[in-house]
Amino acid sequence: MGYINSAWDPFFSGTKKLNGTETIITSDVSKAWPVADAGLGGVAYMFEVLMGVMGGRQLWRTMPWMVTMFGFVVVPLGTVSIYFIIIQPIVIGTWCSLCLLAGIALLVMIPYSLDELIAMGQYLAQSVRRGEPFWRTFFRGGAQPEGARDQHPDFDSPLDDAARSAYRGVTMPWTLVASTGLGLWLIFSRLIFGTEPPMADSDHLVGALIITVAVIAMAEVARPLRFLNIGFGLWLIAAPWMLEGASTTASGTGVLVGLAVVALSFPRGRLSKEHYGSWDRFVV
Repeated sequence: MGYINSAWDPFFSGTKKLNGTETIITSDVSKAWPVADAGLGGVAYMFEVLMGVMGGRQLWRTMPWMVTMFGFVVVPLGTVSIYFIIIQPIVIGTWCSLCLLAGIALLVMIPYSLDELIAMGQYLAQSVRRGEPFWRTFFRGGAQPEGARDQHPDFDSPLDDAARSAYRGVTMPWTLVASTGLGLWLIFSRLIFGTEPPMADSDHLVGALIITVAVIAMAEVARPLRFLNIGFGLWLIAAPWMLEGASTTASGTGVLVGLAVVALSFPRGRLSKEHYGSWDRFVV
């Protein structure tokens, strides 16, 4: 397992340092679970791959239980994985490069999973309103609502068509892309300005959270989540008056980044031509 350690050491004063043979896998964070977190993650990734290749694009109605399991692996467990990656340089004082790559992969998968979860939820609700048993529909699935047919390419279609279909429901407005870039800037503020904790830890944490929210909000069904970044932007504006460890230049830059994040969080950005049933009213 690779570690990004020595290059960051000068910038982690005030955090828990690693000495000798101590690494992330022997830290208190890795021992927080009854089993090794790396092993738990490996099992989760294996199930994620297996569930991802099962069935086609109609799983939301043919196998709702599978969509639920896949959503549980990708969204909640993915969020937990991202959380552990965020706290690595703050709590432990080092980066795990492979963990970082895994966290990025999980984060990218979340927006591509949400539309199927929304479709499944709406389908189950409609089935209950029609008087069909919930658990039978949940485990056995059912027919397309009102006899409609999904004309979108499935996984057995030509590669180009299947790839385009996989991207439906996810767009990348320039506002969210810019917010992601500002989050990255905050993460590296300690390298750029020599910022020290607690301000350095605050910038790292808030920057990672801004990236997480912006990427997930690229899913049209989750676009309202971008408003969470308004709160993070307001914190960046207030932080220089509440925390120490930053120079005047770094503090001023943080305030400007906060103002930019707030402004970028208001526009909805462009949407595709996809529709999400009754969920359309929440795509604001």
